[in-house]
Amino acid sequence: MLSGKLKLKKIKDDASFRSFYRKKKDNKKSIIVYATKEKKKNLLIYDAVNSLLIKNKILAPKLYKENYKKNFIEIEDFGDNTVFKLLKKKRNNKVNLYKKSIILLNKIQKIKQNETKTFQGKNYKIPIYDDNKLFNEAKLFSDWYAKKYIAQKKISNFNFKINKQIKFLLSKLRSKNDIFVHRDFHVSNLMKYNKQLGIIDTQDALIGNRAYDLASLIDDVRFKSNKNFKDSIYNYYLKSNKNKNNEVILLNDFEILSVLRNMKIIGIFTRLAARDKKKKYLKLIPYAWKLIELRIKNNKIFDGLKKLLDINFSKEIRNYK
Repeated sequence: MLSGKLKLKKIKDDASFRSFYRKKKDNKKSIIVYATKEKKKNLLIYDAVNSLLIKNKILAPKLYKENYKKNFIEIEDFGDNTVFKLLKKKRNNKVNLYKKSIILLNKIQKIKQNETKTFQGKNYKIPIYDDNKLFNEAKLFSDWYAKKYIAQKKISNFNFKINKQIKFLLSKLRSKNDIFVHRDFHVSNLMKYNKQLGIIDTQDALIGNRAYDLASLIDDVRFKSNKNFKDSIYNYYLKSNKNKNNEVILLNDFEILSVLRNMKIIGIFTRLAARDKKKKYLKLIPYAWKLIELRIKNNKIFDGLKKLLDINFSKEIRNYK
């Protein structure tokens, strides 16, 4: 893979097909990102999106070196201080960390460009986060998770009904797809580096609904918080974006996208365990269910979905890790 002279320490295992190594040389640190599967996305597009963010004065890893033929890039090392780790330390002010995350999100959402160049000199246009993509993501819930608990003779009927509900909810989204969407804007992808907050894992960025990244941050399956805390961060976003949002439209889209995202997450985590033998994510599924329940219980738009889920998934199933 790489020259034997380099001493590399594997540092991270995530939900993608990438491997990460920390390189130390002459007191300088960097990260080697290695990928053979989905190589274009994980190396070429990852750096292209990072370069777009950097041009817009947002902290993202700089490219030091690329060797695309040998399946790796070398990028800036932001260290280990994720916002998630900082939140876990009792002495840190959780509200303040989330407010800083909202400030970063605001900067990202001001980006106007949707085109950038790869390190191969080719143009890369960030795709649109359209209803078809959102539908296929939410459908992972039935493709991977539902079939574990619903009898084979009933699964096709369930799939028909859940797909109908997903399409109905997508038809109720009201904001334009005109905002830079990181697509995984949560506390494990936000890093404190040089007294600033930076962002990693940008390769899946799309142009979509402004509520999506907000839902990713507030209804984050990795970090549990109560409704009052979630509401306070949501309200901070509103205050910091006065005159930019129709509040009724934003809340409508926020709740729909939160529910569809967490359905997707349940499907992805089930797939990671079954297909890729990455079982550590299964423990997060019960909280993903709780986030879905939080958003659907008081909104009539979710009545059909709630009824379908309540019939097919008991409390015992939802709490199973």
